[in-house]
Amino acid sequence: MLNNDQVRLIQEHELQGLLHLYKYLQPDDSELNPADVQIISLWREMLDDPKMKIIVLEQDGQIVSSCVLVLVNNLTRAGRPYAIIENVVTHELYRRRGYGAQVIKEAIHIAEQSNCYKVMLMTSSKREETLRFYEECGLEKGKKTGFIKYFGG
Repeated sequence: MLNNDQVRLIQEHELQGLLHLYKYLQPDDSELNPADVQIISLWREMLDDPKMKIIVLEQDGQIVSSCVLVLVNNLTRAGRPYAIIENVVTHELYRRRGYGAQVIKEAIHIAEQSNCYKVMLMTSSKREETLRFYEECGLEKGKKTGFIKYFGG
């Protein structure tokens, strides 16, 4: 879809770069060690999952924007899957350049090509600028009401 060879699926050797980018998504999270055996195992499991796509945009030799697309099998809508976009983040020094929009649009494209009947994204942001950004990516607000429950840990 995109004529930008910088937008692509993540590669196995890029775990450390992704973890660095995630500092801009959840700055209060404790830092994960990319050499930790459990983290490596989780990483490989994620990469091997055909229903999970980690989309990245590389600029200046580093991952500067990313989102995760998860395809979910479904027994409604004639058995068509649906998709969820999560963990949308752009490095703070690379914002307002369209990189976030590119990874989201690629996720939407993959969902459509995977015969999904819809793709959903939730945001905790209430900022009008953020909501408008997602609308400009082709997503509609106000169609559903989201609920969430967090668990400790």
